[in-house]
Amino acid sequence: MNDSDGALSNLQKVLKAGHFAVTTELGPPKNADAEAVRHKARLLRGCADAVNITDNQTAIVRMSSIAAGVLAWQEGLEPVIQMTCRDRNRLAMQSDLLGAYALGMRNILCLSGDHQTFGNHPQAKNVHDMDSLQLVQMVVGLRDHNRFQCGEEIKGQSPRFFVGAAENPFGDPFDWRPYRLAKKAKAGADFIQTQLVFNVPRFRQFMTKVVELGVHRQLRILAGVGPLKSPAAARYMRDQVPGMDVPDAIVERMEAAGQGIADKKARAAAYKEEGIRICVETIAQMREIEGVAGIHLMAIEWEEAVSVITERAGLLPRPTFETPAVVSESA
Repeated sequence: MNDSDGALSNLQKVLKAGHFAVTTELGPPKNADAEAVRHKARLLRGCADAVNITDNQTAIVRMSSIAAGVLAWQEGLEPVIQMTCRDRNRLAMQSDLLGAYALGMRNILCLSGDHQTFGNHPQAKNVHDMDSLQLVQMVVGLRDHNRFQCGEEIKGQSPRFFVGAAENPFGDPFDWRPYRLAKKAKAGADFIQTQLVFNVPRFRQFMTKVVELGVHRQLRILAGVGPLKSPAAARYMRDQVPGMDVPDAIVERMEAAGQGIADKKARAAAYKEEGIRICVETIAQMREIEGVAGIHLMAIEWEEAVSVITERAGLLPRPTFETPAVVSESA
């Protein structure tokens, strides 16, 4: 990304300076309550360099990622706006990109999106006018070539996003995943956030090939980590979530954490504590793997855990840089 205009996002500055970056997530509510976003934002403030604002995650209708991003920014968080290919064609995507940039958004994560049949409107028609790789190319074209996807020149301010994409290191075929990541680097992605990592040895294998290919020098890789809440959650991820690799040892460790505890609340607390402990240990291992530039911490609907994890992992305080003025609430 050409950063000569000085309008770098905080996340980009952190990565450019060589700091071990931290991003996390904020899921917008299934309603129009701005305070719900502000409350979550206050829990996350100061814990991460940028915060992903999910886009109708799990194909369930939620507040707009862009609108929630502005609300989060007003609370002192830098947003990473997510955009899926499921819900918009290229006209709507480019229109939203122009609007998001005008409102002060500077980071975007390009995704395919969960299939609509998994959500609360299974009868909805998906769009998929382009795939996530093509979306990356389009956003980079808007930024670096000042042109819309059709080739028409942008006359005036172009949206200059720091462009991210997602990657699952554990998808089949496993040996092909580093090459798939290389395609996203070639498309122009600046950073990658990965699927949750529980199988660290297998992730090391993935990263060894990534480094061998030199992809880690073309973009910044943030390893996905997250705390488990219970043995049931661990088993569900292991057995039911495609592309997720949760070793039996992790499930067994979660199960053992509650053994001998009769009180239901105390047992639940012990499970959560063990989940946090595993996450902190995983972060320590991520910091030792060549090519890993940071973590993406996914504590889904458990924002209170983020400050605990980042503190225990020695990731606080976060580096500070001067950033553009926050969009005012009255704007």
